[in-house]
Amino acid sequence: MTYDYIIAGAGAAGCVLANRLSASGQYSVLLLEAGGKDSSFWFKIPVGFAKMYYNPRFNWMYYSQPQKQLNDRAIYAPRGKVQGGSGSINAMIYVRGQAHDFDDWAADGNDGWSFDEVLPYFRKLENHPLGDSQYHGASGPISITPMQGQTHPICDAFLKGCEELGYPRSEDFNGARFEGAGIYDVNTRNGQRCSSSFAHLHPALRRPNLKVEHYALVDRVLFDEHKQRATGVSVTQHGVVRTFSASKEVILCAGAVDTPKILQLSGVGDRELLARHQVPLVRHLPAVGQNLQDHLCVSYYYKANVPTLNDQLSSLFGQLKLGLQYLLTRKGALAMSVNQAGGFFRGDEGQEHPNLQLYFNPLSYQIPKSSKASLKPEPYSGFLLCFNPCRPTSRGSIRIASKNPRDAALIDPNYLSTDKDIAEVIQGSRLLRRIMQAPALKGITLDEVLPGPAVASDEQMLQYFRENSGSIYHLCGSCAMGRDEQRAVVDKRLKVHGLAGLRIVDASIFPNVTSGNTHAAVLMVAEKGADLILEDASR
Repeated sequence: MTYDYIIAGAGAAGCVLANRLSASGQYSVLLLEAGGKDSSFWFKIPVGFAKMYYNPRFNWMYYSQPQKQLNDRAIYAPRGKVQGGSGSINAMIYVRGQAHDFDDWAADGNDGWSFDEVLPYFRKLENHPLGDSQYHGASGPISITPMQGQTHPICDAFLKGCEELGYPRSEDFNGARFEGAGIYDVNTRNGQRCSSSFAHLHPALRRPNLKVEHYALVDRVLFDEHKQRATGVSVTQHGVVRTFSASKEVILCAGAVDTPKILQLSGVGDRELLARHQVPLVRHLPAVGQNLQDHLCVSYYYKANVPTLNDQLSSLFGQLKLGLQYLLTRKGALAMSVNQAGGFFRGDEGQEHPNLQLYFNPLSYQIPKSSKASLKPEPYSGFLLCFNPCRPTSRGSIRIASKNPRDAALIDPNYLSTDKDIAEVIQGSRLLRRIMQAPALKGITLDEVLPGPAVASDEQMLQYFRENSGSIYHLCGSCAMGRDEQRAVVDKRLKVHGLAGLRIVDASIFPNVTSGNTHAAVLMVAEKGADLILEDASR
């Protein structure tokens, strides 16, 4: 069958594109998703992300290659395998990033991607309770909920502690002041997850010009005989190989792991890598799979002398009480992210911009080592404080493991491979300890459980990070946008260099990772990408 546009991946970006490209009725659109539908109740309730954390039905459950600087540990990298993608299983924190993140995109040769130029797209995607303003929109599909006034009372101790130490307060991380301590926003509507699948795709499914195929794994992109234009895709669905043709464009939205994998399987990538796996070369683009970036985080655990979410979630009565509150009011702990307070701070006075992100969590839990275990609160009144550097400079790669599309790609983030990243680990560790000495936080704290007072020197804190840090699941940059074909995969209009009819619209195009959670920026890229595609179609 032939469609005007084929979108590979019904994730956060793909759902936005499917809606925008089919809205006029002028173009036929095929949306391909390797997973199933997001019809389970657990996709709607915010706390449901814990149910999907180790669920192979809805989660690819990838792991990185052993990381040399992290004691040779393989780091867990969950990715959504369901309609809505990772936006259906994430913790829903909504942070755009700092203005200079996007100004750096533009400065790298990507005209049109500065913060002032992408802000209209952030406003376009939002339905914000503050209404239309310089920083917010009120008529977009994605509902934003500020958690201020709803968070666990212990979060107030964190905010007061930061104030006692002279740190600024941010009332809105997506507003005029990014820097400082504050309460996060989440993408929810009436206490339910507001993913791009729910907000964009579900309302569009009634359109006759939009077709969605589930359990359809894209094996490769197809090209014309001259290897100059993408003409369609080959897909395996329920064990059957199917071919779909695109009269206008094939758009890859499979994410930072699987978009470069699809390109490499299609013969687009580094010549030597493709030859090694006997993949016929279509175009030598050495940057495919390079420039991989991620946020790496570690948690410090504390025992409190006041009740925390641990106390409510550890007992059946507490769980039932929270569940009843949620069912009756769509409010309470189950209607929010567990990551409630936090902020953006400078690790030292020499930093031009905030370079560390903090999360204050009124619940403490250990990430289970086994996929058969579940996320459970610690058996005491506890909370945790964690940090990650905002703009790490370590760069990794995504490489196919074989020419078999069913083999997972080799993920190598190359964590902590630069002196800057190591220095920021020490800065972040010192910052956490400094904040925990604030009177308001000392007043609610009995003990630091992990790493504990025995870990005191810079070397010991760095070693704790090497042994215990993990991804915050913000993989991006593996098909970067830029002018230089040696360093970039797509141009400023998101077209793959040297190939007609092929575009990428997802987190893989980020030239550099944004400061904070990346989901909002992916939605923005999709909104702007849709406009670029429609502009080109009208010429």
